[in-house]
Amino acid sequence: MGGSVSLIAWLIAGVCFILSLGGLSQHETSRRGNLLGIIGMTLAVLAALFSGEIGGGWIVLMLAIAIGAVIGGFVAQRVEMTSMPQLVAILHSFVGLAAVLVGISLYIWPHANVDSAAVMRPHDLLHKIEIALGVLIGGLTFTGSVCAWGKLDGKIDSKPLLIPHRHLINLAMLVVSLLLAVWFVNIDAIGTGLIPLILVMLISFLFGVHMVLAIGGADMPVVVSMLNSYSGWAAAATGFSLSNDLLIVTGALVGSSGAILSYIMCRAMNRSFISVIMGGFGTTGGTLVSGDEEQKSYTSTSVEEAAELLQNANEVVVVPGYGMAVAQAQHPIREISEILKEKGIRTRFAIHPVAGRLPGHMNVLLAEARVPYDLVLEMDEINEDFPTTDVVLVIGANDIVNPGALDDPTSPIYGMPVLECWKSKNVIILKRSMGTGYSGVDNPLFYKENSDMLFGDAKSSVDGILQHLRV
Repeated sequence: MGGSVSLIAWLIAGVCFILSLGGLSQHETSRRGNLLGIIGMTLAVLAALFSGEIGGGWIVLMLAIAIGAVIGGFVAQRVEMTSMPQLVAILHSFVGLAAVLVGISLYIWPHANVDSAAVMRPHDLLHKIEIALGVLIGGLTFTGSVCAWGKLDGKIDSKPLLIPHRHLINLAMLVVSLLLAVWFVNIDAIGTGLIPLILVMLISFLFGVHMVLAIGGADMPVVVSMLNSYSGWAAAATGFSLSNDLLIVTGALVGSSGAILSYIMCRAMNRSFISVIMGGFGTTGGTLVSGDEEQKSYTSTSVEEAAELLQNANEVVVVPGYGMAVAQAQHPIREISEILKEKGIRTRFAIHPVAGRLPGHMNVLLAEARVPYDLVLEMDEINEDFPTTDVVLVIGANDIVNPGALDDPTSPIYGMPVLECWKSKNVIILKRSMGTGYSGVDNPLFYKENSDMLFGDAKSSVDGILQHLRV
């Protein structure tokens, strides 16, 4: 009876997860999607607790859940929106580590629960393959995610670590891991295969570190999405090992959706998925439109002049970037858009697919500030409107508004679709300095005749503009 109830609960949870993904695909339904995900996970945990497969491990399991809930609640309360990419990256590492620990545990103690249908028999070749794959994928997901977290948090240099013959090294590690996995699955005696399994784990750890360190900082959004996909496949492999249908379904959903998102983001940067994995983006600075030193001059503006331009405009577009997230300027920006609307000035927000450090990072920030969803447009929806736009307010964005991506073949980001804000009448760029963006590529937009630099902290600058607009 308990098994039937658990199966029904897992089925409902799986449906909730599918509907959750569908809900998260749209601004208007994102809250419902989150709620469905919470309901699905709650059902999954309760079904596992009452499935009858835990045996005498109730106390340990409940203690682990309590500790995890306390830590999770503490982190959720303290984490800033600017740190969400780091949080997502480190959470991916937990999934990878869990897959490694479960795989090794199942091999060492195959009969730990004799009543469970998930028991792995010593001579079950299929389960050994599942364990080997879970350990391999989980290991590289674990260390790769930790390195991604370090790069996003500034604890590791964002520039790629380009070791000579790095591609051959990666290939060698992959081949050795697969050979060790073959050795592992062909060993019959329990315990004897622990040596190749541990070696697979260690090599996968090294593989994950080397793979992510070799990828430039500008590709971190794609890397986080890619690691999300890896964590899903690791969970699915663990689900096969445990004969847990819900874990298989959930892992496949996460793995496939992460892979699709990675593809979409790569397409948005006009790069192949393989080129991202190979790394190297952001190793060199970009070039200006020409080598003429006079074209490197720029003009700066003041808060008062920026506010005046906005008040005299008919069409305004705001382009948010990571600088807005760091300065937490999304709330005054929303107030500015409301004031401009009251003055009859149309104000919209332009979002690039890879803006920020995480897929959808800017969308989340604007939603937090209660910016109406219909004012937030994707790059493909708004690019054609820039020629009729009076003022574009660029807040902390760099690479996603770089004209060199379209007209400078020497630029490392040449061919990447960008927000073509330079086609508008006026561009105001809020930055702390003339420094390059996260990818290390210089931006010719700063030197165009219709562009003005507004230096300083984005929050202070936006607050200043807001004060002048209120007068």
